[in-house]
Amino acid sequence: MGKAAILTPLYLSVAWTLMTSYQLFTETTVTTVTMYINNSLPTIGTWLASRIDMLVFIHSFAWIFLLSSVIPSLILGKERSVLIQFGVCLTLTFLAFIVQDALAGLNGTMDQIVGLAPLFHNPILASAYLSLPYLLMVGLDIRSKRKQKLTIELESETDDFPEDAFIVDEDFKEKEKIQEEEPVYPK
Repeated sequence: MGKAAILTPLYLSVAWTLMTSYQLFTETTVTTVTMYINNSLPTIGTWLASRIDMLVFIHSFAWIFLLSSVIPSLILGKERSVLIQFGVCLTLTFLAFIVQDALAGLNGTMDQIVGLAPLFHNPILASAYLSLPYLLMVGLDIRSKRKQKLTIELESETDDFPEDAFIVDEDFKEKEKIQEEEPVYPK
């Protein structure tokens, strides 16, 4: 638990940064990608543009889901409870609002952060930014499957022999010992 106590602030800081940045930049990136699609495929682009709020929600939810699943498992391991996971997620949410308000109170700090938004007017960067949580989810699933497969393989290798295969009966040991002690005389 000592390692988790040291790494917990780091995990929470990273999670907060990702969640806050996603809240600030998701609308810009979704709008950029939608406009790019609208230039290539106007019918689909128009349909997406009419549902921009839903798209922003889905992509924001992807980060929230990913971070609320990964961070508690990193901190608590497999012994996490639903209440503790809820507490971690609620803490991250409150921290996002508190720090965002605090940054807005500082002169120009929030403007500098939001000033990065023009970077996401590039459709390639915007698409990469939007796909990041999904790629992380796929990567975590692949890693989990490999780890699970390796565990199963290791367990199957150790179960080749029955547990009692090498247990020797005590009477057998004594008989063997007596036979070794008796001298063998040639006739």
